[in-house]
Amino acid sequence: MLDCPNQCIYLQQAREHERGRFIEQVGSAQVFGRIEIDEHFLHQHEPLILGLSYALAKSARADHAIRDPDLIATLQSLARRYEMLTESGLHYEQPITSLAGQTIASDFEESIREYRAAEQKHLGYSRLRDSEIFLVLVVLLRIAYSHTSGRPKSRGFTEFLFRQFPEEPLIRSAAGEASRLIVP
Repeated sequence: MLDCPNQCIYLQQAREHERGRFIEQVGSAQVFGRIEIDEHFLHQHEPLILGLSYALAKSARADHAIRDPDLIATLQSLARRYEMLTESGLHYEQPITSLAGQTIASDFEESIREYRAAEQKHLGYSRLRDSEIFLVLVVLLRIAYSHTSGRPKSRGFTEFLFRQFPEEPLIRSAAGEASRLIVP
C-alpha cells in the first residue's frame, strides 16, 4: 500500500514514460496484426467502442485486484471466440479460468446484449454483426497493449480506462440527500 500521495504521482509519471514500448515487443498474432481497421470503421462504431471500454472500466473498478494482464487475457479470449464465430460460424468458447476474467467477460457480453437491445428498440432490428464485435475487440486489444508495460501487476491500461470514464460524482439535492439526478 502506498503511504504517501506523492508515491502515487511518481508511479503515474513512471507509467507515462514506459507507455507504448510494450506493443512493439508483442507478437503480431497477439494483436491480430493481419487485421486492418480503417478510420471509417472507428468513426462508425465509436459508440460501441466507448460502451465496451466503459464495461471494462466498470469491471476493473468493481474489483481492485484486476490488473492489465487480466483485461488483456480476457480480451484475447473473447477476440479468438468472435474470430472463430465469424470465420467458421462455430460457437466455441475457450474457458476463462480466472474469476476476474469471467467477471470481465460477463460484463462485456452484457454490454453487447444491451447495445443490441438498444438497436432493436430504436431501429426495429439489430444490425450489429459478430464480425464487427471482433474488430472492436481487436481495437481494444491494441489500445490495451499500447497502454501497458507488460509486467504482471501493471495497471497502465486500467488507469487509462479510469481516466476516460471517471466515477460519477454524486449531486446533493436541496434536501441534502445524495442523488444522481439534478433537481432544481
